[in-house]
Amino acid sequence: MALKIISVVGGSDSDESALKLAEELGEEIARRGIALACGGLGGVMEAACRGAKKADGLTIGIIPTDFKEHANKYVDVVIPTGLGHARNYLVAKTGDAVIAVAGSAGTLSEMAIAWFSDRPVIAVVPSGGWAERLAGKKIDDRRPDKVIPAETAVDAVRKAVEALGWR
Repeated sequence: MALKIISVVGGSDSDESALKLAEELGEEIARRGIALACGGLGGVMEAACRGAKKADGLTIGIIPTDFKEHANKYVDVVIPTGLGHARNYLVAKTGDAVIAVAGSAGTLSEMAIAWFSDRPVIAVVPSGGWAERLAGKKIDDRRPDKVIPAETAVDAVRKAVEALGWR
């Protein structure tokens, strides 16, 4: 059976409440035995990885530079791409689902890539940013569903697992 992976996307400069949600998200993903993929740098990415490590989870960081040492210290598997923002495509495609926390333009791009790649997209509403703005909305008309809103980290992971039909 293939490794189950959820990508967590979000701002590198998010506020403390968003970072707390991201850490809880990482912990919940790991508690369920699911690997966490992200952009591998700071902010939401680091907080989510830190949470996953608290629960002995596997973390994958797909970083924009060529240098493994640029990844945050909680990343187990570093994938240096040298692609800059184009690495967002890989982050969104790596997860079986994508969960967004806060976020700016980079997060928006990852949500859109996940959307047109038929990945479930879950948005943690209280985190703000693009997650809050797109929660409960369609990104475009190519899919009949909407970005799935979640109020907590546990709720977000539960909804991702349900959307994927995982047990």
